[in-house]
Amino acid sequence: MTVTYTFDVFSSLDGFGAAGGNWTGYWGKQGPELLEQRLARYGEEQRMVFGANTYRAFARMLAESTDESEVRDPWVTRMVNLPATVISTTLHEPLDWPDATVVSGDAVDVVARLKAESNVPLRSHGSLSMNRALMAAGLVDQLHITVFPVITGQTGADSIFQGAADFDLELIECRTLDGNIQELIYRPTLHT
Repeated sequence: MTVTYTFDVFSSLDGFGAAGGNWTGYWGKQGPELLEQRLARYGEEQRMVFGANTYRAFARMLAESTDESEVRDPWVTRMVNLPATVISTTLHEPLDWPDATVVSGDAVDVVARLKAESNVPLRSHGSLSMNRALMAAGLVDQLHITVFPVITGQTGADSIFQGAADFDLELIECRTLDGNIQELIYRPTLHT
């Protein structure tokens, strides 16, 4: 039996995962409902899966933060304490992450094996290029996208779906958090 793999990502309305300029984390739009919902999502037993670049970004962000900064929201602390697999040909153990292992190889092969062998669901937050490849290979069961009420046309960074294949999306769940943040969960299938 294979477990569920969720590609979890934050997005501006125009499809960017981050922004430069004077934008802050969460684009400055997070509220108590979002933070509570994130903690609930990450409160479930699961294994995190990261590509090398996303792992490096998270590790750097956490190293530069303090316990009181917004970077250390409870859901982030929970995510860091979940077991993690980092897919990389350049990183080596030990990693600066409590329960992380490095697996070398093609992400499609690694995740296919993890789905078959894991006894808990798999979740990846970020890791855009890796997750685009996993979607194209049919390994992403759920696309969990949290859309923040901003357009970052001039300062947007990390286009989430640039270069992705075409997909049909079946809406599984949706909710509005803090009055203006959309949480959308889709089942993606390759458009043929």
